[in-house]
Amino acid sequence: MHCTIWRHPKPRGANGRCIGGRTDLPVDPRKAKRLAHRIRQHVRRHGLPHEIVTSPLRRAADVGRWLQRWGFRWQVDAALAEMDFGAWDGRAWADIPRSEFDRWMTDFVGFDFDGGESLRQLLARAAAWQPPCALAVGHAGWISAWSWRGAEPTPATWPQSLPYGGSVTSAA
Repeated sequence: MHCTIWRHPKPRGANGRCIGGRTDLPVDPRKAKRLAHRIRQHVRRHGLPHEIVTSPLRRAADVGRWLQRWGFRWQVDAALAEMDFGAWDGRAWADIPRSEFDRWMTDFVGFDFDGGESLRQLLARAAAWQPPCALAVGHAGWISAWSWRGAEPTPATWPQSLPYGGSVTSAA
């Protein structure tokens, strides 16, 4: 089975901040509806079942709510949540000292952001995920980890660039 995973719409209040699994920001309802409409068109074009799974975070789940209103079966899966950036989550990038970034680069895949989730843990969580259907809405870091199954990224290759509302299709 192939699975298309869409990145949620741009959340309000994210500019310049480290936003992960602990920071549950809202999205403009019109943007959530717009992405839901694009997903619905994708389903029609490809003859897919009206089923979707999303992260529990509002920026992804709001898209699922729209699709549910239009007759989709919607599931929430905590395994799709964005990486937990621990003590960094929600902070302005500019407020994180250079020494903290240096700590991260010293142990790029093992660093847990002082109580959060390491990239190694995110990679394992994403690799273990079994899509229950052909469509999902998640987060850029998680989608990158899912795309990297079986490989270990470096600072130069992480994360993959995926615009808000963009998608990746891959064999599950």
